[in-house]
Amino acid sequence: MKNHVLNIENAKSSTESADSAASRAVGRTLERRRATYADEVQRLLDAAFSLIRDQGELEPRVAQIVRAAGLSNQAFYRHFRSKHELLVAVLDEGVRTLADYLGHRMAGKSAEEQVREWIRGMCAQALDLASAEATRPFVVARGRLAEAYPHEVARSEGQATALVRDAIEAGRAEGVFPNADPEPDAESLYHLTMGWLQARLLTPEGDSEMAAGADARRLEALAIAGLKRPGN
Repeated sequence: MKNHVLNIENAKSSTESADSAASRAVGRTLERRRATYADEVQRLLDAAFSLIRDQGELEPRVAQIVRAAGLSNQAFYRHFRSKHELLVAVLDEGVRTLADYLGHRMAGKSAEEQVREWIRGMCAQALDLASAEATRPFVVARGRLAEAYPHEVARSEGQATALVRDAIEAGRAEGVFPNADPEPDAESLYHLTMGWLQARLLTPEGDSEMAAGADARRLEALAIAGLKRPGN
């Protein structure tokens, strides 16, 4: 009887060991596949972004994207159900990059200076030539993407608004913006700045950079004055 129990325990231990080895093998396979798929997605994103920047519009064809990425249609549709779903992903990655840039500008500053740096960083997307070329197609087509994918676009843009919301909240706690309401004020400031960006990016190239810079400073002054508004 004792030997029978030992045999059962040995068989159980052997099975657990085999299961563990099998699980590790499956895990390695899945990890390799995950890495391959992550690489495919990144190549599609990079290809789409490059085409959008070079063409100046948000409508590259799927055939162009997969050719630029060095992939197949099968690879494309393995990850994205449509071209517009890919464009939302490109927009999301762009906003993440922008949020990192804004966060770097804001780091270590007072609450008011954080808000100012956020506005300046947003406006820089139209004032810098290279940034303007990359940003223009997305700003112009944002409405169409937001209409087709409202939740995805809102979640993506929330990365940028969260930064200025936290700065406004800190300013209210410090008494700099005593009557500010962080959530709606951040949302309003984002849409105000995006409206300014859209107007500047659609302005004929004959407009001077000096005039655009002056406009950006007026926007900044208006926003700060609004956040410092007196109570009712």
